Amino acid sequence: MAEHTSSSITIEAAPADVMGVIADFARYPDWTGEVTQAEVLETDDAGRAEKVRLVLDAGAIKDDHTLAYTWTGSDEVSWTLVKSQMLRSLDGSYRLTPLGGDRTEVTYQLTVDVKIPMLGMIKRKAEKVIIDRALAGLKKRVESRA
Repeated sequence: MAEHTSSSITIEAAPADVMGVIADFARYPDWTGEVTQAEVLETDDAGRAEKVRLVLDAGAIKDDHTLAYTWTGSDEVSWTLVKSQMLRSLDGSYRLTPLGGDRTEVTYQLTVDVKIPMLGMIKRKAEKVIIDRALAGLKKRVESRA
């Protein structure tokens, strides 16, 4: 089983508000930092994204990739890599846990494997940076909309 990195943050908003921001792929370039373009390619019967193309510029890693999304109820979304120029795999998830009083714990889990050789400890550090930036951006975006 591949190693993964995960981290959590508490956001001062209801889970539905948090998931609303997570599901709004068109706005990812506004708050994620690394995503410069996002395009929903396919949606499910509920109108949720099933396949999304993302253009990423994360310094050393620049990529144009497509992810397949799976929605589990209203509190979890996971994704897996469909195609990429630089990545061998990219699996992750957001899991929302209501804390009451319009507070939500968001746990982000990520596993990345690049096509170029890279030490495992460097990959884990890169995953941690991606996760921390994404969670901070998500928190700022959700709480600024509240």
